[in-house]
Amino acid sequence: MSFPVRAITLDLDDTVWPIAPVMIRAENILGDWLREHAPLTAERYPAQAMRELRDRIAAERPDLAHDFTQQRRLTLEHMLREAGEDIALVAPAFDVFFAARCEVEHYADSEQALARMAARVPLAALSNGNADLQRIGLMPLFRFQLGAREHGRAKPDASIFHAACARLDVEPAQVLHVGDDIEMDIVGGARAGLRTCWINREGRSWPHAQLRPDLEFTTLAALADWLDTAHRTDTAAA
Repeated sequence: MSFPVRAITLDLDDTVWPIAPVMIRAENILGDWLREHAPLTAERYPAQAMRELRDRIAAERPDLAHDFTQQRRLTLEHMLREAGEDIALVAPAFDVFFAARCEVEHYADSEQALARMAARVPLAALSNGNADLQRIGLMPLFRFQLGAREHGRAKPDASIFHAACARLDVEPAQVLHVGDDIEMDIVGGARAGLRTCWINREGRSWPHAQLRPDLEFTTLAALADWLDTAHRTDTAAA
């Protein structure tokens, strides 16, 4: 399939890098820091208990569904207060966690594929997560990064897709949204009027009969190949 693509919006977690090992490592580093600086909190909230508390706070605060940073800070505040320790430690504890959260290991194809795509069309990061592309070192490949926390609404809400298109100054129908999440990225992007590309690294089955992604690849490298071919075709036709 070939269609005009003037810009690409791109999910990050589980599209450019796997997120599960990043979060496990970040929570372990946070746990080590708490054992040194807030030992009562660390004892009361080992890793699994901390995850359960964060999930509970997320469920209790649907108004913060777009703001993983604030969810994490509230989790830390609750932990410290319940353990009788200084809630002023929330800020340095979060800083330790967030630094580790931004130490990601890319999929093997990601960096080269992103560079190839960025040479063809503008790229914009569009994520519900709170990764910082400046810290990660990928920001030079992107025009901008728009997070759900910054925007105030999370994917699959159409407004975040439209906000990215407006900043790119490209009509939604000529923007390709790329991501791994079926509902957040593909269904959300399609309903917002964007073209969509499903990065399906695990060989999952598509669950919807009435709506399908415009493109499906197992890697970003395969998408970069498609974009190269599409641009050569467009150039030849011109």
